[in-house]
Amino acid sequence: MQRGSGESMKTTVANLKEYTANDIQILEGLEAVRRRPSMYIGDTGIRGLHHLVYEVVDNAIDEAMAGYCDQVSVIVYPDGSVSVEDNGRGIPVDTHPKVNKPAAEVVLTILHAGGKFDNKAYQVSGGLHGVGVSVVNALSTWLELIIWRDGMEWHQRYSRGVPQCELTPVGKADRTGTKVHFLPDDTIFEEKDFSFDVLSSRLREIAFLVPGLKIDLKDLRNNKSVAFKYDGGVISFVEYLNRDKNPLFKEPIYIKGEKDDVLVEVALQYNDSFQERVFAFANLIHTVEGGTHVVGFRTALTRAVNEMARRQKLLKDKDANLSGDDLKEGLTAIISVKLKEPQFEGQTKTKLGNSDVRGIVDSIVYDGLMAFLEEKPDCLRPIVEKAIKARQARDAAKKARELVRRKSAFGGLDLPGKLADCSSKDPEECELYIVEGDSAGGSAKQGRNRTFQAILPLRGKILNVEKARLDKVLSNAEIRTIIQALGCGIGEDFDVNKLRYHRVIIMTDADVDGAHIRTLLLAFFYRFMPGIIEGGHLYIAQPPLYRVQAGKSEYYCYSDKELRNMADKLANKKISVQRYKGLGEMNPEQLWKTTMDPNERILKRVDVEDALAADEYFTILMGDKVEPRREFIESHANEVRNLDV
Repeated sequence: MQRGSGESMKTTVANLKEYTANDIQILEGLEAVRRRPSMYIGDTGIRGLHHLVYEVVDNAIDEAMAGYCDQVSVIVYPDGSVSVEDNGRGIPVDTHPKVNKPAAEVVLTILHAGGKFDNKAYQVSGGLHGVGVSVVNALSTWLELIIWRDGMEWHQRYSRGVPQCELTPVGKADRTGTKVHFLPDDTIFEEKDFSFDVLSSRLREIAFLVPGLKIDLKDLRNNKSVAFKYDGGVISFVEYLNRDKNPLFKEPIYIKGEKDDVLVEVALQYNDSFQERVFAFANLIHTVEGGTHVVGFRTALTRAVNEMARRQKLLKDKDANLSGDDLKEGLTAIISVKLKEPQFEGQTKTKLGNSDVRGIVDSIVYDGLMAFLEEKPDCLRPIVEKAIKARQARDAAKKARELVRRKSAFGGLDLPGKLADCSSKDPEECELYIVEGDSAGGSAKQGRNRTFQAILPLRGKILNVEKARLDKVLSNAEIRTIIQALGCGIGEDFDVNKLRYHRVIIMTDADVDGAHIRTLLLAFFYRFMPGIIEGGHLYIAQPPLYRVQAGKSEYYCYSDKELRNMADKLANKKISVQRYKGLGEMNPEQLWKTTMDPNERILKRVDVEDALAADEYFTILMGDKVEPRREFIESHANEVRNLDV
């Protein structure tokens, strides 16, 4: 053993001696971005792809916030390229004194080059790192830049970040602005198809946050288009989010103030639902992980409501103060702060860290709430009454959680009786199939690999969590069974590190009922176990839609397109086609072969590309109001695949 260790040490020393200055790589220009794109845009999947558009749009929005732009146009082309055009001042085209190149070329080819560092060109900006459009340029197969400025139209083309020509004037112009047209590099991005819904959701957010700005989105792949313009700002934002709810008071509470060069805007309104929807922005960047502005808001809300409730005798002396958690239920709020030197965690800007912002937001929101509730005291009573009911429900939910916790303690009491567990105890290799019905559950139990595949059959549809508090959710037998099987708790007790299966797979029939059950399960995980989705542990199984028999050979097709292609391929043979509507129609061997065999199956991982859009979809699809659901179905009818009639 000692001899082996000595030889290993000699080898290590030798390697260190060979490690010289010649081994140090210097990546020129934008090559660092192409080598490590995820460092700059988060990832190279669907999220990173859309981030490219946002980086270019952010530059146009900076012009709008500075007061020089009131129109932005985004176009998705059939070849997968995207253009972003604004009517701002146009990127400067004069020569930069330090590098002797046009300023526009500097902005597109040098990291950390931009007009947003000294607060002279832009008082408030989202893209503070100066890497935005240069990163887009680096990660694009080609990029075309058009600038209208100083009475001229200027053009330049790039290929993977490298200029292909000089910035050249091509004619006169009677307008100002910038147009960036780019094609993402398919050698870098795993996903190449832009989502109209994801783009429209982000552009709608921006339009709400910049009152009076008109944003057009056109998708030339399918001739879809939409325009956004909201003069009401964050008030309109809250009204939009609550359009499918029943508000507890008519008009949203609006608070605006400025302190120490930090501008704070807040709009909030309570409704009769059981979910909280709070969305926070810093310099128009959606801070999905919150930050100091959100902490300040929550502190002020709790303090102001308790103080006014005492004054109005809605809380008696013997009553405990309402907590922040009590005041979450039914709250819809938009928090928007604009500041000169925001400190974000990472280039993707998901959390605001400025410590002074907490106190500023707290002070402004507290004063605003106190003034509003003094003027309109009738708005306070429904808020307090709802919070008291929420507290009572939380106490009941705590008892229910304790019961579930005791039953789900691994190594303690028994796991759910209907669970057919796997023999492996390593979460990384274990997977749980949540299966619709006992019939399909039986086939899955017989067809599975018992070493790493567990089966949990559900009887009927689970509770619609959009219409229930946590205590009622925990009283549902099917949901309790799921919680016990997963072993990671729920709500305050949730700990993704205790998850017993690192692949949780929803497997339902390919019919209307199956789709409904799948949506109910997705809503449950999104609302009460979001960590499972964020951790990449939730999947949807894709069983085949058709079984094609040609003589002694059989084939499985997972879409109508696959069926047509298979029919063309087997045109010279006599075939019979079976349409599967239920998993129970497959015997264990077929279910294993088509849907459960890791070497053959198709699994779709559930990701939340846009938290606000996901929240809105679940609220519309599973909420109380019919009209928004009808509008949603009508607008997405053309996207339906495999319709079960």
